[in-house]
Amino acid sequence: MPEQDRLTHLNERGEAHMVDVSAKPTTARQAVARCRITMAPETAAAIVAGTAGTVLVAARVAGLMAAKSTPELVPLCHKVLLGDVTVDFVVGEAEIEIEARAAARDRTGVEIEALTACMAAALTVYASCKSRDRTMVIEDATLLEKTGGRTGTWRRLADGTVVHEEFSGERRE
Repeated sequence: MPEQDRLTHLNERGEAHMVDVSAKPTTARQAVARCRITMAPETAAAIVAGTAGTVLVAARVAGLMAAKSTPELVPLCHKVLLGDVTVDFVVGEAEIEIEARAAARDRTGVEIEALTACMAAALTVYASCKSRDRTMVIEDATLLEKTGGRTGTWRRLADGTVVHEEFSGERRE
Protein backbone atom coordinates (compact mmCIF):
# COMPACT_ATOMS: atom_id res chain seq x y z
CA MET A 1 0.00 0.00 0.00
CA PRO A 2 1.42 3.44 -0.90
CA GLU A 3 2.61 5.45 2.13
CA GLN A 4 0.01 8.22 1.59
CA ASP A 5 -2.81 5.64 1.67
CA ARG A 6 -1.70 4.04 4.94
CA LEU A 7 -3.39 4.97 8.22
CA THR A 8 -0.53 6.08 10.44
CA HIS A 9 -1.97 4.61 13.64
CA LEU A 10 -2.16 1.09 12.22
CA ASN A 11 0.90 -1.11 11.74
CA GLU A 12 1.44 -3.40 8.74
CA ARG A 13 -0.76 -6.06 10.42
CA GLY A 14 -3.62 -3.59 10.92
CA GLU A 15 -3.04 -3.31 14.67
CA ALA A 16 -3.35 -0.03 16.52
CA HIS A 17 -0.04 1.52 17.54
CA MET A 18 1.32 4.88 18.60
CA VAL A 19 3.28 6.65 15.88
CA ASP A 20 6.98 7.00 16.72
CA VAL A 21 7.78 10.72 16.67
CA SER A 22 11.07 10.50 18.54
CA ALA A 23 13.20 11.26 15.45
CA LYS A 24 11.02 14.12 14.21
CA PRO A 25 12.29 17.68 14.69
CA THR A 26 10.54 20.08 17.02
CA THR A 27 8.59 22.70 15.06
CA ALA A 28 6.02 25.36 15.81
CA ARG A 29 2.58 23.84 15.35
CA GLN A 30 -0.87 25.31 15.45
CA ALA A 31 -4.38 24.14 14.71
CA VAL A 32 -7.75 25.86 14.57
CA ALA A 33 -11.02 23.93 14.84
CA ARG A 34 -14.64 24.93 14.89
CA CYS A 35 -18.00 23.41 15.72
CA ARG A 36 -21.51 24.73 16.16
CA ILE A 37 -24.32 24.01 18.57
CA THR A 38 -27.78 24.95 17.36
CA MET A 39 -30.58 25.63 19.81
CA ALA A 40 -33.90 27.31 20.29
CA PRO A 41 -33.63 31.11 20.02
CA GLU A 42 -34.84 31.42 23.63
CA THR A 43 -31.89 29.32 24.81
CA ALA A 44 -29.35 31.47 22.97
CA ALA A 45 -31.00 34.60 24.38
CA ALA A 46 -30.84 33.16 27.93
CA ILE A 47 -27.13 32.43 27.50
CA VAL A 48 -26.45 35.99 26.30
CA ALA A 49 -28.59 37.50 29.09
CA GLY A 50 -26.91 35.35 31.71
CA THR A 51 -30.20 33.89 32.91
CA ALA A 52 -28.83 30.44 32.05
CA GLY A 53 -25.85 31.08 34.35
CA THR A 54 -22.28 31.44 33.24
CA VAL A 55 -22.57 28.78 30.56
CA LEU A 56 -19.83 30.14 28.31
CA VAL A 57 -17.38 30.56 31.20
CA ALA A 58 -17.83 26.90 32.10
CA ALA A 59 -17.66 25.87 28.43
CA ARG A 60 -14.40 27.77 27.89
CA VAL A 61 -12.79 26.17 30.94
CA ALA A 62 -14.03 22.74 29.81
CA GLY A 63 -12.48 23.29 26.38
CA LEU A 64 -9.15 24.37 27.84
CA MET A 65 -9.05 21.41 30.23
CA ALA A 66 -10.05 18.97 27.48
CA ALA A 67 -7.29 20.17 25.16
CA LYS A 68 -4.74 19.52 27.91
CA SER A 69 -6.29 16.09 28.58
CA THR A 70 -6.44 14.89 24.97
CA PRO A 71 -4.05 11.91 25.42
CA GLU A 72 -6.27 10.61 28.24
CA LEU A 73 -9.40 10.96 26.10
CA VAL A 74 -8.21 9.89 22.64
CA PRO A 75 -6.17 6.68 22.39
CA LEU A 76 -2.78 6.85 20.66
CA CYS A 77 -2.43 10.64 20.96
CA HIS A 78 0.92 11.85 22.23
CA LYS A 79 1.18 14.14 25.22
CA VAL A 80 1.97 17.53 23.71
CA LEU A 81 3.32 20.43 25.73
CA LEU A 82 0.72 23.00 24.73
CA GLY A 83 1.98 26.56 24.71
CA ASP A 84 -1.42 28.13 24.16
CA VAL A 85 -5.07 27.15 23.86
CA THR A 86 -7.96 29.53 23.25
CA VAL A 87 -11.68 28.85 23.06
CA ASP A 88 -13.94 31.56 21.66
CA PHE A 89 -17.67 31.85 21.08
CA VAL A 90 -19.91 33.73 18.69
CA VAL A 91 -23.52 33.58 19.83
CA GLY A 92 -26.09 33.92 17.07
CA GLU A 93 -29.85 34.02 17.18
CA ALA A 94 -30.17 30.23 17.47
CA GLU A 95 -26.62 28.91 17.57
CA ILE A 96 -23.21 29.24 19.10
CA GLU A 97 -20.09 28.95 16.94
CA ILE A 98 -17.18 27.60 18.96
CA GLU A 99 -13.63 28.07 17.73
CA ALA A 100 -10.58 26.60 19.44
CA ARG A 101 -6.94 27.25 18.69
CA ALA A 102 -4.08 25.13 20.04
CA ALA A 103 -0.37 25.87 19.67
CA ALA A 104 2.81 24.08 20.67
CA ARG A 105 6.45 23.62 19.79
CA ASP A 106 6.66 19.86 19.57
CA ARG A 107 7.22 16.82 17.37
CA THR A 108 3.58 16.19 16.58
CA GLY A 109 0.57 18.31 15.72
CA VAL A 110 -2.21 19.76 17.82
CA GLU A 111 -5.22 19.17 15.56
CA ILE A 112 -6.86 16.70 17.93
CA GLU A 113 -6.32 19.06 20.87
CA ALA A 114 -8.15 21.87 19.04
CA LEU A 115 -11.00 19.56 18.00
CA THR A 116 -11.24 18.12 21.53
CA ALA A 117 -11.46 21.64 22.99
CA CYS A 118 -14.34 22.49 20.62
CA MET A 119 -16.28 19.37 21.40
CA ALA A 120 -15.84 19.63 25.18
CA ALA A 121 -17.00 23.26 25.08
CA ALA A 122 -20.05 22.27 22.99
CA LEU A 123 -20.86 19.37 25.31
CA THR A 124 -20.67 21.72 28.28
CA VAL A 125 -23.14 24.12 26.65
CA TYR A 126 -25.40 21.15 25.95
CA ALA A 127 -25.15 19.81 29.51
CA SER A 128 -25.77 23.27 30.95
CA CYS A 129 -28.87 23.95 28.85
CA LYS A 130 -30.44 20.52 28.27
CA SER A 131 -33.07 21.01 30.99
CA ARG A 132 -34.55 23.94 29.04
CA ASP A 133 -33.82 22.83 25.46
CA ARG A 134 -33.73 19.24 24.20
CA THR A 135 -33.59 20.42 20.57
CA MET A 136 -29.88 21.33 20.68
CA VAL A 137 -27.62 19.74 18.06
CA ILE A 138 -23.82 19.73 18.02
CA GLU A 139 -22.63 19.78 14.42
CA ASP A 140 -19.92 20.61 11.92
CA ALA A 141 -16.84 19.80 14.00
CA THR A 142 -14.17 20.79 11.50
CA LEU A 143 -10.46 21.38 11.36
CA LEU A 144 -10.07 24.81 9.78
CA GLU A 145 -6.29 25.12 9.74
CA LYS A 146 -3.15 23.22 10.66
CA THR A 147 0.37 24.62 10.45
CA GLY A 148 3.80 23.21 11.13
CA GLY A 149 5.37 19.81 10.86
CA ARG A 150 6.30 17.59 7.95
CA THR A 151 3.07 18.11 6.01
CA GLY A 152 3.10 21.91 6.11
CA THR A 153 -0.02 24.06 6.22
CA TRP A 154 -3.61 23.00 5.54
CA ARG A 155 -6.48 25.49 5.39
CA ARG A 156 -10.16 24.82 4.84
CA LEU A 157 -11.69 27.60 2.75
CA ALA A 158 -15.24 28.91 3.20
CA ASP A 159 -16.47 26.71 0.33
CA GLY A 160 -15.10 23.59 2.07
CA THR A 161 -12.12 23.02 -0.22
CA VAL A 162 -8.74 22.48 1.39
CA VAL A 163 -5.58 24.31 0.35
CA HIS A 164 -2.24 22.65 1.15
CA GLU A 165 1.09 24.48 1.29
CA GLU A 166 4.05 22.10 1.41
CA PHE A 167 6.49 22.47 4.29
CA SER A 168 9.45 24.51 3.09
CA GLY A 169 11.80 23.70 5.95
CA GLU A 170 12.31 27.24 7.24
CA ARG A 171 10.43 26.74 10.51
CA ARG A 172 12.53 23.83 11.78
CA GLU A 173 14.80 24.18 14.78
